[in-house]
Amino acid sequence: MKLVLRWALNAVALMLLPELIDSLALTSYSAALISALLLGLINALIRPILILITLPITVLTLGLFTLVINALLFWMVSGLVAGFVVPDFATAFWGALLYSLLTWLVNLALDDPHAQRVHIRRY
Repeated sequence: MKLVLRWALNAVALMLLPELIDSLALTSYSAALISALLLGLINALIRPILILITLPITVLTLGLFTLVINALLFWMVSGLVAGFVVPDFATAFWGALLYSLLTWLVNLALDDPHAQRVHIRRY
């Protein structure tokens, strides 16, 4: 149930982006749901492989190249989903950055703070 709620809230976060970035467009809530699902799957499956492949440049840029990877994946999803329009790389960069921030806030709100703690007993 929590996964479905997180998915829906990520779609809502995606729908907020056209309000913040003028050139980004999202035509429907179903496009937002599909885009949020694809972004989650791509970030879970493809992003780690890309980070591993581009590890030397990521190390040289002190991790800033991961922002480029995020933007490229965000732009790629817009090419796969009808109704989600990201016209250029600059829009993808800022959209991915803002989407990352919004989904971080969603995850922060949904995570149970007690589940993250590790209790160590000292005897």
